Amino acid sequence: MTIIGSVAARRASAVGLALAACLTANPTPPTAFASAEPTPGAGLDRYYRQRLDWGSCVQGPDDTTGRDLEKAGAQCADVTVPLDYADPRGRTITVAMSRLKATDTRRRVGPLLINFGGPGGTALGEPPALRKVMKDVGARYDIIGMDPRFVGRSTPLDCHWPVGHSVFSAGLGRAGFDRQVALHKDLAAKCRATNASVLPHVSTRNTARDMDVIRGALGERKLSYLGYSYGSYLGTVYTQMFPGRHDRVVLDGAPDPRRYTPRLMRGVERENERALADWAVWAAERHAAYGLGRTPAQVLATVDRVVEASARGLTLGTAPDVFRVDDTQVPTLIFGGISEDTDSARAAVGEHLSVMARAAKGRPTRLSPEFKEYLEEVVTGRNSPTGSVQTAILCGDVAAPRDPERYWRDIERSRAAHPLFGPLTNNIGPCAFWDRPREEPTQVRQDAPALIVSATGDPRTPHTGAVALRGLLPSSRLITLEGANQHGVYGSYGSTCVDEKVNAYLATGELPANDRTCVKQTG
Repeated sequence: MTIIGSVAARRASAVGLALAACLTANPTPPTAFASAEPTPGAGLDRYYRQRLDWGSCVQGPDDTTGRDLEKAGAQCADVTVPLDYADPRGRTITVAMSRLKATDTRRRVGPLLINFGGPGGTALGEPPALRKVMKDVGARYDIIGMDPRFVGRSTPLDCHWPVGHSVFSAGLGRAGFDRQVALHKDLAAKCRATNASVLPHVSTRNTARDMDVIRGALGERKLSYLGYSYGSYLGTVYTQMFPGRHDRVVLDGAPDPRRYTPRLMRGVERENERALADWAVWAAERHAAYGLGRTPAQVLATVDRVVEASARGLTLGTAPDVFRVDDTQVPTLIFGGISEDTDSARAAVGEHLSVMARAAKGRPTRLSPEFKEYLEEVVTGRNSPTGSVQTAILCGDVAAPRDPERYWRDIERSRAAHPLFGPLTNNIGPCAFWDRPREEPTQVRQDAPALIVSATGDPRTPHTGAVALRGLLPSSRLITLEGANQHGVYGSYGSTCVDEKVNAYLATGELPANDRTCVKQTG
C-alpha cells in the first residue's frame, strides 16, 4: 500500500501495500445500482448540520502525531455519523479528522480530503506533509486528514487477532493450506464474537457516506479528494454515490472497480515476479552488502532456498526478540517489500532476506529495529486493529467464495507457473467465513472528471486497472509513469513530471487535454 515524509512512510508500509487494493480477481456480475443516496432532510439533517468542535490534536505527552499537527497549525475534530445510515436515529459513532486551513484565502479552492488506502489506513496525521508535496497550491486548500470509521482515532474496532493482518501464503503443500483454513476461520470467528453488532456497517459505501457528512458539516458545497490505492477505489465510489458533490479528484494507483473483491491479489503474480526480478538485479550489484548472490539468478535462487527452508521453520532474531516464521509467512514478508523500486525500499528487502538467508543456514541472526517492527506487525497481534478493520471492509463490500476446496484448486493451478506468489495471491482468507454484505458493490455508471495516476509496473494495482477505470470515466484523464515498479506515485516517487501535472490540475481544476505519459527518472 507508501514517500512523502510521513505520507510516504504510511502509504508505502509493506503490510498496508500488500493489501492495498490489489484488485484483479474475477469481475463481479453486474448488479442494479443502489437507490439514490439519502440527503439532508432524509433524517440526516443533524449530521450534515452539526457544529464541529475544532481543537488541539494532541492527546497526550507521547502523541507525536498530534504535536506535529499542532506545530503545523492544524486542528482536529470528531464528526458524528450514524452507525447505520438506514437508521439515522439509532446508534452513532465518531470519525476523527484533522484540518490544515488554507493560508492563501484569496484564492482558496475548498477542502481536499485525503485517503492513503489500506483499506483501513489512517490519514489524520498527513496534511502537513501533503502540503509540502503540493507546493504553492497547497496553501489554497483546507487539507483534511480523515481516519475512516473504525480506524485510528475514530470509534475503534479490534477483533483481538494473534496476527496483524490476513494476507498469508498457503505454503508449500496441503498442510500449510489446512493451517491457513483453520487460521482464517478463527480470525472471522473472533471478529464475530467481539464486534458482531458493527461488522455489517463496516464498508466502503458507508465510508463514502461519512465523507459526504464531513462535506456538509464543513459547510461546503463540494469536496475535492486525493486517494491512493484502495483510497482511489473509495474516491471512485464517492463520485458514483454523490455525483455533483465532488470538485477536483485525484486517484493514484487506481484499480478497476469492476474487479473489486476480497480476493485482492489474484492476477498480480507476473507484476510481482517482475518487481522481484528487478530487485534481484539491484541486490546482485550489492552482493558485498547483502551476500545474496553475485548475479540476479543467484539472488533468486537464494530466495527459493529461504522459502524452502521456512517449511521447516526459521528462527529470526535473538532473545528477547525472537520470531518463528514458516512457509506461509515468509512469502508475505517478501511480497510486502517489493511494492516500490526506490533504493530505500529495495535496501529493506535486502536486509530482510539477508537475515532470513542466515537463519536458513542455522546461523544466529540479529534484527534491525525496522525489521523487528515489521515482524511484530505481521506475525504478532500488535497490529490487530488495523488488520481487523482492513478485513472487515473487504468482507463487508463483496462476498467471497465459501468452499475451501475452490481456493485449493486455484492455488494448485497457479503454483506451477507462479510457485512463490501463486499460493499467496490465491489463498483463502477470513471473508470465506464472513456474513454476506448488506449491500451490493457500487457500479460505475456515471462519468466523473478525475485525474488518474498509474505506474506501468505497479505490483499491487496493475496498470491495466487504471486503464480500465479511465475507460469507465470518459471525462477523466490518465497520467502514466513508464518504467517504474511503483505503487503510489504522486508526491512519493520523485517524479517531477507526475508531480507537476497533478499540482497543475489541483491549481486550475483543468484536466490535461489528453492522457499524458511520464518516464521514470534515472540517475
